[in-house]
Amino acid sequence: MTPAKRVPAKPAPAKGAAAKLAPAKRAVPRPVAAKPAFTPGALIGALAKAYPDWGPTLEFSTPFELLVATILAAQARDDRINQVTRRLFKKYKGPAAFARAPQTELEADLRETGFFRQKAAAVKATSQGLLEEFGGEVPAEMDSLVRLKGVGRKTASIVLGNAFGIPAIAVDRHVQRVAQRLGLTTESDPDKIEADLRAFFPKKEWVKATWCLVLHGRRTCTPTPTCPECPVRTMCPYPKKTA
Repeated sequence: MTPAKRVPAKPAPAKGAAAKLAPAKRAVPRPVAAKPAFTPGALIGALAKAYPDWGPTLEFSTPFELLVATILAAQARDDRINQVTRRLFKKYKGPAAFARAPQTELEADLRETGFFRQKAAAVKATSQGLLEEFGGEVPAEMDSLVRLKGVGRKTASIVLGNAFGIPAIAVDRHVQRVAQRLGLTTESDPDKIEADLRAFFPKKEWVKATWCLVLHGRRTCTPTPTCPECPVRTMCPYPKKTA
């Protein structure tokens, strides 16, 4: 006797709303700043005229010295860091010297910089990373720099732009504040602010733009800005200008 063929059971029809396929979620685009009424050239030109000394304010003679100085400059004034590094770079010559320095001794050498325990640990870790991964040489690529412990995009951008001459925009608290007030970004995340500034300024002006924004934020567009003295007051849409 020939066995009967098995007919696969049909799936039960879905009921109600489940019968419809859920629509694919659409990515929500992030807000972008309105297009400024001024050009990048007009902004940089006015700021560079107001701050003709634009450029790195940390003293260094090698990419490694700039890398260390930038790590130490977190939450500290650059002039204070320069006072410390003038002594520091005479005592510790290169990443090998920092890597083998006793933690307590390095902390004592960095005490004036503030947060000296964390900074000593960061400098030692960065130095060790350079020795292990890059033969003691500071790499000239963003992806390689940010692999080092204690090095973020801001620090890496400062090193790339000022030690290697590679176009880069560094976003510190001053750049963030000025960019937001000028309407160059609507973001609060430094990486997204960097992306907005890279899109606005020509690549060849990235380093100059960084320092112009930094100095403007330090000297004029402070947390409580001195708007009457501002060289770009007529360009600025900030609604809380001081009288």
